[in-house]
Amino acid sequence: MCGIVGVITSGKIKASVQVYDALGVIQHRGQDAAGIATCDEKARLHAHKANGLVRDVFQEENIQGLMGNMGIGHCRYPTAGTSSCAEAQPFYVNSPYGIVLSHNGNLTNADELTQRLFQEDLRHLNTASDSEVLLNIFAHELAKHRRLNLEVQDVFKAVEQVHLNCHGAYAVVGMVLGYGVFAFRDPFGIRPLIYGRRDGAEGPEWMVSSESVTLTALGYDIIADVAPGEAIFIDYEGNFYHKQCARMPQLVPCVFEFVYLARPDSFMDTVSVYKSRLRMGEKLAENVKGQIDKNHDIDVVIPIPDTSRTSALPIAYALGVKYREGFIKNRYIGRTFIMPDQAERRSSVRKKLSPIPLEFKGKNVLLVDDSIVRGHTSRQIIQMAREAGARKVYMASAAPPVRHPNVYGIDMPVARELVAYNRTIEQIAAEIGADQLIYQDPEDLQASVIEGNPLIERCEASCFDGVYVTEGVTQEHLNRVAEQRQDEARV
Repeated sequence: MCGIVGVITSGKIKASVQVYDALGVIQHRGQDAAGIATCDEKARLHAHKANGLVRDVFQEENIQGLMGNMGIGHCRYPTAGTSSCAEAQPFYVNSPYGIVLSHNGNLTNADELTQRLFQEDLRHLNTASDSEVLLNIFAHELAKHRRLNLEVQDVFKAVEQVHLNCHGAYAVVGMVLGYGVFAFRDPFGIRPLIYGRRDGAEGPEWMVSSESVTLTALGYDIIADVAPGEAIFIDYEGNFYHKQCARMPQLVPCVFEFVYLARPDSFMDTVSVYKSRLRMGEKLAENVKGQIDKNHDIDVVIPIPDTSRTSALPIAYALGVKYREGFIKNRYIGRTFIMPDQAERRSSVRKKLSPIPLEFKGKNVLLVDDSIVRGHTSRQIIQMAREAGARKVYMASAAPPVRHPNVYGIDMPVARELVAYNRTIEQIAAEIGADQLIYQDPEDLQASVIEGNPLIERCEASCFDGVYVTEGVTQEHLNRVAEQRQDEARV
């Protein structure tokens, strides 16, 4: 779940400034590394990337040195490869033409593709990142149509082959140096991608991004989501082209984007993230009412900031009890779920959240969270509530139990790390220290998103239901990923 951005500007407006501002808006999608690459009028590449937050990676001199009206950017959340600065994106390959690429998602057949690239094209990859694999597959296919001057149809033909060869989830923004910005989305539309336009001083300006909030924040009019399987190309003069490049596209967006990953003020596939979370809360409220006695003893509903606030409000209303902010969040600590290792997640919870004792002392509290994944954060928060004086601590999750690995770009690839794996709800409650635990129903979660767009037949929800929509996700594949994860933990 990285953040990606592509920009075409006009006149004296540098693309690097727009990309930098856009990455700041979607910083929540990745805190590990950031990078920007631009192309000037002489088709020369300028790039800067490093580990860290956007504001720390780029100083004024870095932005000023990134010349040109065409650029792409990336903020990284590592799920494949390592946390090395060598794996910060965008990635570059010099042939054909010179291609730079940023990728959000995860390929499930990256190892097979790596071998094929060497055998067929003698391509050597410099990192363990599947994004570099995807870049080289695209470059390999584009090279089959090489000519002195690139034509737009060549890009679309290369994307068609990417769809046939690459399995998994991918939203991509890239540049062909001297020609333009391209973007495409996997045939299921698992990871989000949207584009917009505005009128610049000397012509049209375009932006492609992971979330709509980047477009609205920077003054672009939203045009459309990139459709599943679709590719778009915007040339250096601002001319726009698009084509459906997949044979049987389906809209199956990742439901976890709506549960946790995306900003609430974003729209994804025309669905308001905020409204979907409000619906999650309304449906969860009915579940809470059904599982807790009518003469319940809950005194107050308290959300675990920030993503669960929207869901917590309808629950308090349905129960007829007070809604209170019981935790203060330190804004200078990142999102604990997307921190790169378990030890850092555990140590950051108490630094990130501080309870307000008067909201807990002597009360029976219902805590509401967006989801419960590994359980370590929930356990610490419940303990903090008890230390602040709570008599009883109930917990409600706006998502169902996370029992299966996610292989599409969210850092939950191993079942044994999940608190709900091989446990009943009562056992999970005991594990995290809750007096009672109430989960969202899977059907209600799906409905909360689908209500916003009837063209969505279903959401990708493999971490909840174990159903993988793409090819090749066998038990053997999951075992291999788990073993690789275990090997990395030993390092």
